[in-house]
Amino acid sequence: MATLSMKPGSRFSVPDWHTNSALISTNAERQRSASHQIRQEARSLRNETNNQTKWDEHDNSTRLVDRIDEVEKWKQVLDKCLAEVDAEIDALTSMKDEAEQALQAKNVPSDVAIECLTLRESRRSIDLVKDPVEEELHKEVEVIEGVRKALQQKISEAFEQICLLQETRQQLAWDQRDKTETIDIDQTCLSLTKHSPNISLKVDPTRVPHGTTTPQEWEQFSRYNKERAEAEVRASAQLREAIAITIAQTNNELEAQRQAVEFAFRKRIHEFERAHNELKWQEKNTKEEIEELEEDIRRLECDLREKSGPLKLAHTRLETRTYRPNVDLCRDQVQYGLTNEVHQLEGTIAALKQKIAQSQDALDALYKHLARIEADIKCKENSLNLDNKCVDSRRKLTLPMEKYVPSMDSFNRTINRQLSPLKSQQLELA
Repeated sequence: MATLSMKPGSRFSVPDWHTNSALISTNAERQRSASHQIRQEARSLRNETNNQTKWDEHDNSTRLVDRIDEVEKWKQVLDKCLAEVDAEIDALTSMKDEAEQALQAKNVPSDVAIECLTLRESRRSIDLVKDPVEEELHKEVEVIEGVRKALQQKISEAFEQICLLQETRQQLAWDQRDKTETIDIDQTCLSLTKHSPNISLKVDPTRVPHGTTTPQEWEQFSRYNKERAEAEVRASAQLREAIAITIAQTNNELEAQRQAVEFAFRKRIHEFERAHNELKWQEKNTKEEIEELEEDIRRLECDLREKSGPLKLAHTRLETRTYRPNVDLCRDQVQYGLTNEVHQLEGTIAALKQKIAQSQDALDALYKHLARIEADIKCKENSLNLDNKCVDSRRKLTLPMEKYVPSMDSFNRTINRQLSPLKSQQLELA
């Protein structure tokens, strides 16, 4: 017969069972309520975070657009400044080249002035004087040296200013290149979305890189570059104007001095020509006087020779009458007349000899002075030739070098034209 086995263990009462059931229900309701609350809060959080994420992304995109616009504006300012600096560099370089050409062009006036001074050192004797032409030539050399110094100074200033402009341009180019790269980076960032394939998580993306500047420092840096570029452009424009004024002033000074030198040359050449004509006239008159004096000396010598016969006759008569005999050796009127005739002839001969000697001395003096006149004529011709060569050489200052042809034997043509009447008279006298 079967037996009932009894499992050992504690027994709960019915109230405990009801209480347990009620506790489970209560906890379930409380857990559901808590879960509901969490679900509501999660939904609210999802909505808030989604909205916040969208608005943050939108705001930052807007900030990127604004930043791109701001950087683009500064880039345009820098582009404009860069174009102005480039244009100013070209303009100043062109003005510097013009000043260098003007400086190089002063070599010809300097060489001509020195050539004229060197030529005029070949003057001889009394013509080697410190005349107004020499003073004006020395003044021209001084003016040319002053012009060279002024132009060289402006060229040096232009070179330094070009270096400053290039330095400014380099700084602007760096800043402009940085702005361009920044715009490219920000536009790339603006084009990215959460669906872009090349996005990823980065290590410590919120770090502040070394060398980061503030917006104020960023703007101040670009503003400084802009203001510096504008200041250098203004300084360069003022320098270009100063160089142009210097070139014009130096050209005017040199032209005025050139005209002064050439006026002095014309005046001096005119003086030489007048002196040369006067000497030629004196030479002609002196030669005529020499011929007349020589003719008079020949006549005096002829008269002196002719007095020998009458003197011999008187001497012979007196000597012959000394042989009269006895009392007929009388100092009669014939004796007195013959004696007076001898004395008169001797006085005449002495006077003629004295006059011949005086005439010969005068003739020697005329020959000496004629030699001096002829020597001075040669000096004048030499000086006139030198000054005409100088004037001919100075045509280089007004004619292009390819059109300049030295005048050959210009002095002789001038002298022949001016002195042809004198030479014709000399040929007639010869």
